[in-house]
This record gives sequence, C-alpha cells and structure tokens, in this order.
Amino acid sequence: MYRTTEQHEHDPIARLYRGLDAEDTASAVSVILKLRGETCDIDCLYCYEKRKEAPGGARIDAGQVRRLAELFQGRPLAVELHGGEPLTAGHDHVTEVLRELAAQPSVVRVSLQTNGVLLDEEWLDLFDALYPGLQIGISLDGDAAGNAWRVGYDGKPVYPRVAAALRLLAERGRKTGVIAAVTPAVLGRAEAVLDHLADFEAVNAVSFVPCFDTSVHQPTVAPGRRLSASRQLQRAAVRGPGGPAWAIRPDEYAEFVLAATVHWISAGHFARMKLEPAVSTIRRLRGLDTGFCHFSNLKCDHVFTLYPDGRLGSCDELPWPQAQLTRLGQVTDQSAVASAQRRLPLLNQGKALMEQCTTCAYRSACGGGCVATRWRYDKAGNQDAYCDYRIRMIDGIAALLAQPAHPEGAWCRTMRWRPRTPNSMRDVAAFLACWNRTDAPRTPMRLETSAHGNINTVGLPGVHEADDLDPAHPQWQEAIEPGVRPVVDAVTRAWGLVTYDSCQGHPYTGLDLAPAERRVGILPRDPDEYAQAAAALCRAVTTVATDLPATVQVTVGRAELTCEATGGTTPVLDLALRPAPGHGWTAYFETVDAATEIVAYALRDQRPTAGGGCHCPVPRTAARTAGGVSA
Repeated sequence: MYRTTEQHEHDPIARLYRGLDAEDTASAVSVILKLRGETCDIDCLYCYEKRKEAPGGARIDAGQVRRLAELFQGRPLAVELHGGEPLTAGHDHVTEVLRELAAQPSVVRVSLQTNGVLLDEEWLDLFDALYPGLQIGISLDGDAAGNAWRVGYDGKPVYPRVAAALRLLAERGRKTGVIAAVTPAVLGRAEAVLDHLADFEAVNAVSFVPCFDTSVHQPTVAPGRRLSASRQLQRAAVRGPGGPAWAIRPDEYAEFVLAATVHWISAGHFARMKLEPAVSTIRRLRGLDTGFCHFSNLKCDHVFTLYPDGRLGSCDELPWPQAQLTRLGQVTDQSAVASAQRRLPLLNQGKALMEQCTTCAYRSACGGGCVATRWRYDKAGNQDAYCDYRIRMIDGIAALLAQPAHPEGAWCRTMRWRPRTPNSMRDVAAFLACWNRTDAPRTPMRLETSAHGNINTVGLPGVHEADDLDPAHPQWQEAIEPGVRPVVDAVTRAWGLVTYDSCQGHPYTGLDLAPAERRVGILPRDPDEYAQAAAALCRAVTTVATDLPATVQVTVGRAELTCEATGGTTPVLDLALRPAPGHGWTAYFETVDAATEIVAYALRDQRPTAGGGCHCPVPRTAARTAGGVSA
C-alpha cells in the first residue's frame, strides 16, 4: 500500500494526472480491445459506443495483439476485451486472441466485458482451456425494471438471458463483476437493486456507473432506411426537454451511490461483494491507492483503445475521432505514442481541467474524477455540478467510515470532509487514557507564549509542537489560548468530550505567515460518541447561522488524527470560525470574539444525545443500522 499524498509532491498536476513516461516501464497501461468495434447483438438505447458511428464488422486479430505488446514492450499490460459485444467475434477468432494474450509475458491481466447474452457452456469451456484467469464482467443494470434501456433490436428486454448467464457462471464456480448503469429506472431503489444483484451467487463486485447523457440530443444514426424497434424506442426517448429519458444528473447519482453504500454496509454485502465507487472512495480517504482511474492519477494517458481497423486512441469514453492518437501500424515505440499524446488537443484540454483540482481541499480523496465526464460538463459550462457530486459522495462516505453503525450521518450536508495536514499526536491511546483518569499523575508541561499569542513548547508563531493536556492537568487553563476558551469549555465541560487541539486565531501582522483561524478539534472516544457529537455540531452550527456577524462563518468538518506511535488514524471532528465569503481578516478578527460567544452558547444548548439526529433530513429509504466495513 502506498500513501497517495506522498507521491509526486514536486508536481501537483502529476499527482492527479500523470503523463505517459516511456522510461517508466513499471507503471501499467490499460488497453481496451474493441474486438468488433461497435458491433453488438443487442441495441441498448444509451450505448455510447454506437454513437461514435464507426464502421463495424471487422475483428481485431492476434497479429494486432502481438503488435501492441511490442509497442509497449516491457510495460505491464492490463487488457480488456470489449465492444460492442466481444463474443460476436466468434469462437475461432477469440481463441486466437486469447492464445496470443497468454503468450505475452507483459500481459498481467485479461478481462472480458460482455452483455452475457451469448455466454454458454462452450464459451466457458474455451475460457477455461485457453485463459483460466480470464476475469468476466457482465453488463446488467440491476433488476428487470432497472434494465429498461437494455433491449434487443426487436425492442424486447434482454434481462432474462443475462440473468441466465449469471446463474450459469455460478454453476461453473465462477465469480464475476457487474457494471450497472444508473438511470432513472433505478433512482430511489438503490437498496432493492443492490439486493437483487447480490442474490446472484456469481456476483462478487458491482460498479454503478452514471448515465450523464443530458447533452445527448440526437438519436444514434441507423445503418439502413428501416428503423429497428429498438431505434424507434431510442428516438422517442431522446427527445425529452432535459435530455434523453435515460439520463440522470450528478446530484442524483451522488444520492444513489450513498444509498447503495449505506445498504452495502448495513446488509453485510461488503463481506462478499466489492462496490464501486464506494471502495475507491474509502481507499482514497484512507490514503491508499486504487486502480480505478477516476480516483487515480493514471488517467487517460495510461488508457488506450484499439479498434479493428487499427485506430489507436485514448480512453473509449472520450469523444471520437477527437480521442484518436494514431494507427497501430504508424508508431514504433512508446515514445511515439507519448509524443502523439502531447500533441492531441483533447488530452491537453483534459489535463488542463485538472488545474482547478490542485487547490481543492478534496483532491486527495477525489483524485480529479473522470476526464471524459469533466470535458463534457466543461463544454456545457457546468463543471461545478460534476465537482459538487464528488464532494457530496466523499462527504457521505467519510461519515460512514467514521460512524458505520450510524449511517444517517451520510446524509448530513453540514459536516464536510476537511482533512488537515499536519494533524498528528504522539500517542492517541495514551492521551485518551490519561484524559479519562482524573486521578492519574500529571507531569509539568512546557508552555511558552509567542508575541502573537501562540501557546506551544517553543513560544513561536505558526504551527509548532504543543504538549497534550487534559482538564485535570494543573496547567490546563494556562495552555488554552484565551480567545478559544469559551468553545473549548463548552465542548469539554458541557459536552464532556475530549479536545485534541485548539487555536484562538492569529492575524500574524508583519509576518510572512498566513493568518490562522479560530478552531477547536474534538477527539471522540468511540464511533457512537463520534456520531452523537457530529449530529450535535450540525444542529448547533445550523442554529447560529443567521445570528453570527456577517464577517464570520462557522464550519464543521471530518478529519483524521494520526498517531505517531502506531501510524494509525482516528476519526476526529473540527469546528472552525472562518472569515465569511467576501470579508477579509481584519473584519474577521474585529468580530470573532462576539461570534465565539454565540457559537459557545449554541454548543451548550445542543448537547450530544443518544439517538439525537442532525439538522439535515434523512431519506426514507436510508438504512438505520450498519456493521463494520473495511476496504
């Protein structure tokens, strides 16, 4: 495992979007093989591949696979057989491709994404014989109702045939991941949809992907004069005032993902089934890497798509032909590919979209998201909607990580994910043990005060080491900076909670230091106390929102405290008084004392209680209980 925050510190953009380095052969690339281009045996109304209107019918052959391995010589390759529908290439052709892939030592993983309609015993026998490690993914949008847009050319549902394929996989002892498109057909039904997929014994992973297709205004071009029943359905569906009838908004997707994640935990599905994008969000919140490019810095420059006619381009979710880099036969090595990437306007535009991410407080957890989706929303002038959904999702999942037995926290819109760096303590467990034992001996601590009011061990302005004290320590009052004492007293005396950090705020006039805000950090003893405190903070902050001076705003956030002794982390809560938007530090410091008294009063009035909810509404379908979860 690697800490994501420690990578590429010298280049903020590279931490979010790494270019292809021909010399860095350790980093894998993903290659999507469109075995039959857009050719498919069914006609899903929302299919983005068919919207590319590329010529179909041809097949990628073993020679092209060999050429790919030579092009990316020495670099690990993760290959996905994709389409259209890859199985329409036929047994003989797929046999040749799989044999070639098995013969290439650089190929570290091969997966197949199929609609499952053609999957049968003969296909599974072929996979077992030629590539036993082949990972099979099935496209299925949940239950029968959720699959309303997945139809044959006759306009009839294909769900029964796909469900039969999943049962066959279970009979053969195989596991599979499901990619499920989130459309209006599943909105508000996340729990039922997830339960339905979990009922298939073969399913051990579910990835919910959004249909962000509001910008689609034209039906897919039909190959002939006579429209199939499916294309007639599509034409009727694409004419809605807000885009196609299958399209959803980013905020709708965020709520669906959170509901699914809550249920994934509460129903115990996490014990046997991976859920995306929940797992990748959890890993990033914990400072771990993930292979999901939406959360990783191995984005479009490390994802390639090959079509049967030799077109080689970037990610297949990007618009074509703009995403095309070259043709397979026109490049000789990775350096030529990297040069083509640097020249491609579309990739340069995508990478430029990451600029705004470099200063975002959510960048370490978000990873910048999907470049293709960002590009589409940027063209529509609504990239904020995309960022808002990812922030909402991260906030909710951060709550579930900290208080898994209290999933209602996922619906709080007041408590935000606000990581702090640095944020560490020598020994968290020892500190809590001392705090809870008022009769334990307390040794004298080093307390020095700077000319700017900072109390720490060295008496200097800025962030410096400070000894950890508790209310039973004789120097407790001396250690708390006067301006923040009302809030600290409310948290420790009225609430009976542990504070691990506090600061009265400092303007640092005349110094080359950014002003510091007034804040207090709360260290809950356990997840139940955490949930109660978080809910009470939400209530208190909401209560005072209209009573504060116009120059000050109060925020509450979730973060993690690192234990220097063990390296482990503990969920914490931070309350901060900050300059309100449009107001500067001078006005802030003139009014922050008055704001502090208002906040302290609200805290004393809104004490944490068992079962006490926050101010934010909880959806009726939200689960109320949950168990633990790991990723």
